[in-house]
Amino acid sequence: MTTSAATAPRTAAALDPRRAGLGRTFAAAIVTLVMLGPILAVFWLALRPRLYTDITGPTLETFGYIFANTDILLWLKNSAMVSILATIVSVMVAAPAGYVLSRGRGGAVSAYSLFIFVVQSFPVVVFVIPLFIMFASVGLVDSLGGVAIIYVASSIAVACWMMSAYFDTIPVTLEEAAWIDGCSVFGGFVRIVLRNSLPGVLSTAIYSFLLAWNDYLVALVFLRSDDRFTLPIGLQTFFQQNQTDWGPVMACAVVMLAPPVVIFALLNRFFSIGGIGGSLAGR
Repeated sequence: MTTSAATAPRTAAALDPRRAGLGRTFAAAIVTLVMLGPILAVFWLALRPRLYTDITGPTLETFGYIFANTDILLWLKNSAMVSILATIVSVMVAAPAGYVLSRGRGGAVSAYSLFIFVVQSFPVVVFVIPLFIMFASVGLVDSLGGVAIIYVASSIAVACWMMSAYFDTIPVTLEEAAWIDGCSVFGGFVRIVLRNSLPGVLSTAIYSFLLAWNDYLVALVFLRSDDRFTLPIGLQTFFQQNQTDWGPVMACAVVMLAPPVVIFALLNRFFSIGGIGGSLAGR
């Protein structure tokens, strides 16, 4: 009897962590379902038949309709071109700029950091009208290149911070060892710092890509021709004054969701946690 009485509290104590774990798992599942609710609703509406059709129940007919009767492939190509161009330029500019913010010391670097902080605090809508006037004078209105320039300018400040924050995790002693072996400062940046910053570069690239991919305001103001519309602008053409056929709208939204999901799925394995902070331990 004494042994059984002593074992009972231990069993109860062992069950408590399991119950707590199940509770946390259940709570996380509920939160996940709530967050995924709008996305699931988009997929469900995309599978609904179009108005004035005899089809009942879920169907892929709406996807066939938008690919056969709209310019969605052109919009997809325009969005991809602008987003990829803006991403490449943003990363190419933010990498060396972030390196200066991470390694540089002095008043000029602090002033530059403060400047990009102030610029980033202003919303894009503040600059839309002045940019439109300036771009109109140089022929960049209704141009995908002009829109890409604005996307680069919108993302460059945060991109610099992201690169700088990741460069801070790479020990300076790694570069010093490379310098001792005869490597230049630029060579150390390319061969040591940038080469070991793939997760930071990918995070910055994804941020820049999503900012350009999801933009609506800038594209609405600067793009006028139908053959230059991006996906967010093309999506609005499905809305009618009196009645909206939500099937094509949501099917187009699913197409717009697909590239970011594919990108995350392909690049997820390249993200790492912990960096190389202990690479010189014991030296």
